[in-house]
Amino acid sequence: MSAAESLTPVGPVQMLVLGFAEPNFTGKIAAELDRLRQHEFVRVIDALVVEKDAQGEMVAVQWTDLSQDEAVEMGAIIGALIGLEAGGDDEMVEAGAELGAAVMESGHVIDESEVWYVADAIPNGSAAAIVLLEHLWAIPLRDAIVGAGGVSLADEWIHAEDLIAIGIATAE
Repeated sequence: MSAAESLTPVGPVQMLVLGFAEPNFTGKIAAELDRLRQHEFVRVIDALVVEKDAQGEMVAVQWTDLSQDEAVEMGAIIGALIGLEAGGDDEMVEAGAELGAAVMESGHVIDESEVWYVADAIPNGSAAAIVLLEHLWAIPLRDAIVGAGGVSLADEWIHAEDLIAIGIATAE
């Protein structure tokens, strides 16, 4: 068995970058994330929220659903997949896994320096968030597709705004 075949399955990972011009955090976002996590639909690989008050004072919160061991394993998986794509041989996969594990030793993908980058990029009185979500629900579906001999030919999120734009373009 190659190093790539021994990897724990990872669901699709989505990066959300969110802006809040006038933040009104009531706990509803956290509650919905908790609900999704409790049902094992998603897992937060890493999240960073930066909020600046009207005077420019900053508050930053970062969290992950991964334990230290899971973070290192996730880094190893991502690094091995990059190594597999780069060269495909076991040596390249192993080197990628080691590098990825080392990167995730801090427990976070989003480096602490990103806090200052985000804070500098947003105006006073606003907030921004970066969230890496693993879609756990998609793992069994992907496995079933692969088991049936299928491969992904395209993969894209279609947002409501996109559907509206398509409707407008079609109407014209």
